[in-house]
Amino acid sequence: MNVKNSLLALLISILFTTGLNAQKIEGQLKKWHKVTLVFEGPECSENDEFNPFFNYRLDVVFKHKASNKTYKIPGYFAADGNAGQTSATSGNKWKVHFSPDEIGEWTYKVKFIKGKWAAIRNRVKGEPSGEFMDGKEGLLNIKPTDKKGNDFRARGRLQYDGTPYLKLAEKGEVFYKCGSDAPENFLSYYAFDGDFATDGHKDNLVKKWSAHLRDWNENDPTWKEGKGKEIIGAVNYLASKGMNAVSFLTNNIAGDDQNVFPYTNYTTYDRFDCSKLDQWEIVFEHAQKLGIFLHFKTLEYENQGLLDAGAVGGLTKLYYRELIARFGHHLALNWNLCEEIGDWGNFNKQPTMPMDVMQRRALSEYIYNTDAYHHHMVIHNGNWFTPLYGDKSKLTGASLQTNKADFSNVHGQVINILADAKKTGKVWAVACDEPGDAQHSLIPDEEDPEHFNARTNGLWGAMLAGAWGTEWYFGYKHAHSDLTCEDYRSRDKFWEMGKICIDFFSENKLPVDKMTSNDALLSSKNDYCFSLNGDTYAILLKKGGETTLDLEENNEKYSVKWYNPRKGGELQFGKTKFIQGGGKQSLGFPPSEKDKDWVVLVQKK
Repeated sequence: MNVKNSLLALLISILFTTGLNAQKIEGQLKKWHKVTLVFEGPECSENDEFNPFFNYRLDVVFKHKASNKTYKIPGYFAADGNAGQTSATSGNKWKVHFSPDEIGEWTYKVKFIKGKWAAIRNRVKGEPSGEFMDGKEGLLNIKPTDKKGNDFRARGRLQYDGTPYLKLAEKGEVFYKCGSDAPENFLSYYAFDGDFATDGHKDNLVKKWSAHLRDWNENDPTWKEGKGKEIIGAVNYLASKGMNAVSFLTNNIAGDDQNVFPYTNYTTYDRFDCSKLDQWEIVFEHAQKLGIFLHFKTLEYENQGLLDAGAVGGLTKLYYRELIARFGHHLALNWNLCEEIGDWGNFNKQPTMPMDVMQRRALSEYIYNTDAYHHHMVIHNGNWFTPLYGDKSKLTGASLQTNKADFSNVHGQVINILADAKKTGKVWAVACDEPGDAQHSLIPDEEDPEHFNARTNGLWGAMLAGAWGTEWYFGYKHAHSDLTCEDYRSRDKFWEMGKICIDFFSENKLPVDKMTSNDALLSSKNDYCFSLNGDTYAILLKKGGETTLDLEENNEKYSVKWYNPRKGGELQFGKTKFIQGGGKQSLGFPPSEKDKDWVVLVQKK
């Protein structure tokens, strides 16, 4: 074959792999970046009699040539491929999002089938082809990322590794989270498509996020000629305060707000609103670029049995498959099976059935098998976690809710969950995502600018028990509540305290995987000690003063440094700079404001 023919053959090959198999490849072909394959498939509408969501299934298997690492990624019907901007409800575009975790060549192979309930059936053999892109193959050549800073594309996917702390894959760094758990109806936003905002059904709870319009920046994303600036601004504000987590419900049809759902209307649970979900994606993608973790609370107490009367049936599977297909490529997230799950409280007054233990386990199994990246998967307590522990469970952690106004049970409950899970053969990663109680919890700065109990018992109490992070609920008896908040600045002072806390852990590189709660080593009562005995001790003295630390048989020399949990800053020496010898050793007094709360870091020299 001469050179001319060789070049022609190469060109044909390139056209074949990139032009015919994936009619369009969107995104940068770089490690950790979102790469989207856009296929031209059957022309469909959200409301077609032959349901495009239920009766087609698109999967693409990506395989890394060098490592043989393989991911099977679900795809979805995408209307005209740009529905977030056009509000299209029909079209012939089908998409798959992939976030590669290796550089080099990846092959991909498409499977596109059709038939009744094809999207959620377990049938393996004899599946009827959906034709179009079915069976097509292609090649992606992935380069290194060019991102830096907090952008998760510079840091990699957040992974559960069998320890209490999630790690970012690029460098193995521990991720400590702090952010908002409220408002739960974050996505009840007037500028998203759909008629939920003007249909007369709880429209008073629909948000404009107007207070954060000033936080939107030039060149930030919008949709439909300028919509979305307020909610994008809200995300910007959280990031500007050093917060790195945001929580939201994705379905609350039978819940408190009833304005957040992925469907085309309130009563049809097998038809998804393509444009609204594209607009959600714009917000999520922006958050990830800012280093903000996405906490998907997929159901809430009142609607845990909405789709299949408490079972994991076709509607439930379809719902989770759509969430995973559209949003599972994001690098830092967790799937929360349900807020306040189980048959507890006054469930007999609710319109739907509770999800029992076996169905919770079945749901976690389904999510695990559908989500190729195996993102962190948690459950929020209504009923307690006990029957869900164990090495056969696909759950990897707890999303803890407490019930004391002074946050006094946060510390102990984190300790108990970690210990109980470990006893059953699987270590859980625990975050306290609703510290406090339903009526009060984190109240506005205007009412409590000091936030003493929230800071000491809640924030530091969780972290010094072994939690990997906290998210903050806003009690319903106060302004800017869990349903009504439209201004995150209502807790501006506390966000600064949260940033101070996570800075302490991240900047001091504590050996947290090996540390446990050892409060009994302190002579002072109700203070906290988180330690790797003989090496590192992180201590909170809630009211300052002097305490002794029992070094037991460890006779090494240790530095004693102080950290201000109210103002942050550098570690400081007090008068007692070093201690040495075993047994009980005085840590001295704080360097200033001796009756205020202080953190003490004691480290072996």
